[in-house]
Formats: sequence, C-alpha cells, structure tokens
Amino acid sequence: MKFRSDPQPGRAVESRGRGRRIPVVVGAVLAATALAACSSTGGKPAGTGGEGGGAGGVNTPRVTIAMVTHEAPGDTFWDLIRKGAQAAADKDNIELKYSANKEGPEQGNLLQNAVDSKVAGIATTLAQPDAVKPAVAAAVSAGIPVVAFNSGIDQWKGMGALEYFGQDEKLAGETAGKRLATEGAKKVICVIQEQGSVALEARCAGVKAGLGTGTVENLNVTGTDLPSVESTIGAKLQQDPSIDYIVTLGAPIALTAVKALGNTGSKAKVGTFDTNAALVAAVKDGSVQWAIDQQPYLQGYLAVDSLWLYLNNKNVIGGGQATLTGPSFIDKSNIDSVAALAEAGTR
Repeated sequence: MKFRSDPQPGRAVESRGRGRRIPVVVGAVLAATALAACSSTGGKPAGTGGEGGGAGGVNTPRVTIAMVTHEAPGDTFWDLIRKGAQAAADKDNIELKYSANKEGPEQGNLLQNAVDSKVAGIATTLAQPDAVKPAVAAAVSAGIPVVAFNSGIDQWKGMGALEYFGQDEKLAGETAGKRLATEGAKKVICVIQEQGSVALEARCAGVKAGLGTGTVENLNVTGTDLPSVESTIGAKLQQDPSIDYIVTLGAPIALTAVKALGNTGSKAKVGTFDTNAALVAAVKDGSVQWAIDQQPYLQGYLAVDSLWLYLNNKNVIGGGQATLTGPSFIDKSNIDSVAALAEAGTR
C-alpha cells in the first residue's frame, strides 16, 4: 500500500486499515517559525511560492513528510490536527502525506510504508507504543527524523523521537478531577472510546486521582459506533441512578452522552476532553459543563513545522522535554472567545 496525498484535507486516508502549561515555550516556537517564514534569510513572504512546486511560503526545497495517526473514523478531533498540519505544510513548502488507522499494528504498517517511501520526516502519534515501536525504530535507523505528538508522552524519548507536542494526559485528567471535586461530584463514569489507548487510560486515571474522595468507574465503549455508545451510557445510567457526572474523552462522545441523558431522565452532568464546532452550542446552553482543550490544531502545526526546522536548520524544540499544548478549560466564561474559531475548524 503506497502513500498518497489526500485531496480532501478534512478526511483520513486509509482509516480502514487506521495543568502545567508552557505558554512561553509555545509562544516562542510560533514567534520563531513566523520569523523564519518572513525573514530575508528564512524564506519568501507567504504566497510568493517556493522551490519545487510553489505551494509554500518559504524558498527551501520541497520535501515530503508523512503524518501517521491513530484516528478513528468519524472523530472530528483529527480534522483540527490535520488543519494545523496542513497550514504548516503550506507555509513550509512541504508535501504532507497523511494516513491513519486506529489499530496499533495497522498504524505500524503505515509507518513502515512511510519509511519504505523514504520520506524526509515523520510525525506520528504513539497511542499504542508497543505496536508502532518497530516501525519508529526503522525510521530512526534509516536516518528519518521522527516527531511524536498527541499521545506517547512517556514513551517518545525511549523510542528515539526528536520532540513531543501534546498535553500530559495524566495531568489533564487530574485537572478535570479537581474541578469535579469543586463541583461536588461523587459518582463519576469516565467513558473510554478506544480500548488500549495509553492516552485515554491516563486521562481516566488522572480523573480518579484528582477527584479524591469520590468514585470513578471506567466505561468502555466503541467510539466509532455512536448509537452503541448512546445505548451503553444509557444502560449504565439506568443501572446506577447515583451517577452524577459523566466525563467523556472526545467531543462526539460528549454530545452522545447528552442524548443518553435525555433518554434516561438522569440529572448527571457532562464534562469532556476536546472540542469541535458542535460542542460550542452545548457549552453555551449548559448541556456540557466544560471541555478541556489540548489545542489539536497547534499540535498538528508544531509537529510539521518542527520537522521543517530540523531538516533546514537542525533545530530541536523543547530542549529534550515535551512541549505542552494543554490543558486549559473552555466553559461558559470563555466560550464566546473561541466560538468563531471552533466554527472555522481550528479550535
């Protein structure tokens, strides 16, 4: 199976075969990349074209970078990742080849395809690190720089990746748990839509640690089957009326949980990780209390832009430490400031 450019940036290719914040670091990264794009030594102004195709805003040679993720079909979170990645690719005169599979072994195969295609760099998620480790090792052995993002914060260094962009999922979960405690939550279910994902499991573990005196029970669902998700959550609510909070780990799952609440008459509240355009209205009307934003657009952008910086200037961002893009809360107090951006598909 060969890689190809996806002519529809909002869709996954091969998906069938798929706290502590550091704003100073992130701000510095963005400032540095902006300077590189417009300085006399860094490249041409945006829109003037680049070598080897003219699509970029720099005059560095056109190269191909592969982005390989564990995207599950229908999860709008990845649309934000891809928009950020494509924005960086357009600026940096990069041909971005995206592929995804939610199953770890298949993602590993896609990574190996990228290595065999001799791409200039690879940006990848490490949701199931053991499954993709051999392919990452093959890339490193072949001299292909690898950047990790979104998942694998505890594994990326040991696997030979140069940099990591994302949030500390355990810390994000603890942040959510502490908020639940201040809101008086006593019985929480944490809905995991992808079994085996180290990032999602870390979130729920963090929620439990942060809540303290209450109880947190994990509820596994199949995130690609939203009707099944709705019925599973609904059955759980009917089985245990004492549940007073549902924490979901993705915006589509949160909106599905809201439907389950309506069908069962439960008074439980909903909080979630991650956002999308449809979640804006839910936060505004109070059917979802809050969302933890890890800035997926920024993750995709930095993953690609950092490879450009490394390929052209051997820059490594973060000094050997992860660059955190979250967590931060979006709720009624600030939803208006990001609503238009969410509607545009960048937050």
